[in-house]
Amino acid sequence: MSETTADAPQLTRDEKKTIRIRWFLVGFLILGGVVNYLDRSTLSVANTTIAGEFGLDPFAMGLLLSAFSWPYAIANLPAGYLVDKFGPKKMFAFAAGAWSLVSIVTAAANSFGVLYACRVALGITESPFFTSALKVNERWFNKSERALPVSLVNTGSQIANAIAPPLLTFLLLTMSWRGMFIIVGAFGIVVALVWLRIYRDPTLKEQALIKGAEAEARVAASVEKVGWGRLLLQSNTWFMVLGAFGIFYTVWVYLTWLPSYLQTARGFSLAQSGWLASLPFLCGIIGVIFGGWLSNRLVRRGVNTVRARKIPIVGGAVLAAAAVLPVAYVDSTPLAIVLLSVGYFASQVPIGCLWTLASDVAPSNQVASLGAIQNFGGFIGAAVAPIVTGAILTSTGGNYTTVFLIGGVLLLVGALSYGLFVKDRSLAAS
Repeated sequence: MSETTADAPQLTRDEKKTIRIRWFLVGFLILGGVVNYLDRSTLSVANTTIAGEFGLDPFAMGLLLSAFSWPYAIANLPAGYLVDKFGPKKMFAFAAGAWSLVSIVTAAANSFGVLYACRVALGITESPFFTSALKVNERWFNKSERALPVSLVNTGSQIANAIAPPLLTFLLLTMSWRGMFIIVGAFGIVVALVWLRIYRDPTLKEQALIKGAEAEARVAASVEKVGWGRLLLQSNTWFMVLGAFGIFYTVWVYLTWLPSYLQTARGFSLAQSGWLASLPFLCGIIGVIFGGWLSNRLVRRGVNTVRARKIPIVGGAVLAAAAVLPVAYVDSTPLAIVLLSVGYFASQVPIGCLWTLASDVAPSNQVASLGAIQNFGGFIGAAVAPIVTGAILTSTGGNYTTVFLIGGVLLLVGALSYGLFVKDRSLAAS
């Protein structure tokens, strides 16, 4: 179902209603992504404050910053299966309610062990969100339209990353880090309750309007129950895992260590770093949207769907590497911030397309599962990044040169994995 201006006068009343519903859902999922990532960002913004209160060195802080990612990566595997089984309405509402309660409980932490346990719990409870969003997208959009709404949903995380440093720093300075955790947790409970109220799957008539012949093909494909074993036997799956690992590693160096980098390596105060750290993340919002727009445009121009996803993924990862690698050797602070901003913009160009690629190559009843497996690989990288960074900083006395070199190399690994080894074949094929 086209939504171009030229076709708009020909749309029926039912088509207009369907368009309104599905874009409203995309808008709410963007809000959900904002709240989801604000919860993740609380510890990064409070990094130096919590380290000082609990007497943690950089390596210990790296362990704490990674405590979210390990369980999140592992929990993505059952989360994808559960979303496919129970649907996005129940799983998203459950996840948002649970992660919000964990955030509120974190405010009462009185030791490193309790903080660590709370971050583990946060990782587990947040794992169904993006797979739920992917499932919503697969149900409400057809292939030619899918990359842009998936990318828009992923802008929620980038909006959160952009507003988190100044917003959470303000809450931290005015209410303490404990008050900051409580306020952010309260947001999530509201989101969960509203989602239960507003979401529904498309009716059969709406499915026909949205997907047309594709709906029949999807239904036929989903009759055969394709198990995880079949997915894991496909080389595409493993190279998607490796590619996501390389890209997510560097993204999470930004997410977990950028405020600390600006304070310790560049000499900014806590308040100053809160605003400066938002600049790369503002660029990330544009990057996610650009990647989805470019992919959709390529599809409409007749480019093969999988190739149209791979072009932004590979191009973004290569550009990000080209920007991140020189940061290790730049003395000028303004130039370093420009490079970091370009690097983060480029690293976000692939993000929506990664998720869309999973929905393109998986059978309908395995979309969330393949997306979860790929995200598992990405968050293994996310889990390793803060630990490796913390270890490097501890051993080098706070020198970030090796941190940026590793990040740039792994971005190139991600580009090669998707560009050369993810092929245009359906994972539903035997």
